[in-house]
Amino acid sequence: MDGVELWRGLDRAARHALPATSILIMVVVLGIPGLLPWQPACRAGFVVASVFFWTLYRPASLPAPVVALLGVLLDLLGASPLGMWAALLLIEQAGIAAVRRSLVAQGFPLVWLAFAGVVLAVAAAEYATRSLLDLAILPPGPIITQAIIAILLYPLLAVVLIRAHRGAAAPEQA
Repeated sequence: MDGVELWRGLDRAARHALPATSILIMVVVLGIPGLLPWQPACRAGFVVASVFFWTLYRPASLPAPVVALLGVLLDLLGASPLGMWAALLLIEQAGIAAVRRSLVAQGFPLVWLAFAGVVLAVAAAEYATRSLLDLAILPPGPIITQAIIAILLYPLLAVVLIRAHRGAAAPEQA
């Protein structure tokens, strides 16, 4: 293998790893206290939106074991029950993969509507899990706020992710 092939291979690997790496970096940055208002909700919303986007448009770049590890990290930084976010994100990823072929060809408004449905399902599952583990009916306000932030965050995040999808994260351009 000559030097050019080595650099080309490293470039492809870096582009392939960009989705998981960017999610990891943002989860850690959003774990720093005091950066934003509603920071924990932003962190969870960012991860749900990123998993949705990359599973829809570049599923090979975000394999299930990586999604599970990102969920565990989200649990550890957010003081969630360990494994809850890993399970929720894996269920989200499986659901998106099931409808990916029909959804990927749709325009942005329909994709955003589908994302809103996914967020509501994830929020309902999170609420049910937390209530079940605490053996109490928890106040739904924080989870509703988190869902609203995720839905509103998606169009802004999609602009950045679409650019990454077509540029820096595109292994075919290596």
